[in-house]
Amino acid sequence: MFRPSRMAFGALALAVASAMPGKAGAEDADWGCQVLLCAAASAPSWHGISYCVPPMMRLITAMARPHFSWPICHTAGTGTPGFEPYAACPAGFAPGTDRSESDNGSLAEQDRCIKTINHCLGPFASDRDGNGCFERVSRPRPRRLQPYYFDIPQASGRRRRFWFDLNE
Repeated sequence: MFRPSRMAFGALALAVASAMPGKAGAEDADWGCQVLLCAAASAPSWHGISYCVPPMMRLITAMARPHFSWPICHTAGTGTPGFEPYAACPAGFAPGTDRSESDNGSLAEQDRCIKTINHCLGPFASDRDGNGCFERVSRPRPRRLQPYYFDIPQASGRRRRFWFDLNE
């Protein structure tokens, strides 16, 4: 997983701050830009940067309110963050579920890592005689410690993904 350095955080802060006319620096950035800058920090994370704790705690509190709207840093061109609660499955496993549908009729969350193992020999083995050639192995899918992310545009024109958490 990519961990931006303090230098990358500083460069991002400078880029966002310089794109905001009339602002003295990152400390003067609006709330959306503060959240973006702090979310992109990872060495240390926003938890370890005193400047970042107040805007991130404000965000966590605001998310609990009805009709929450994510604060956007328009100058950075990132929009709202993405959310992926699960990490990739181990090699040989694929994301899946033990249920075909959830209670409300929509597709169930892919919260399992699943693979099918063929215990029978040969390419023409089948399960029709009831010997049980195929076994479905399922295990819980690992959860991300940092499930939120921003894809931040870089000077190269590419986007770099920065993962973060919103744990108090």
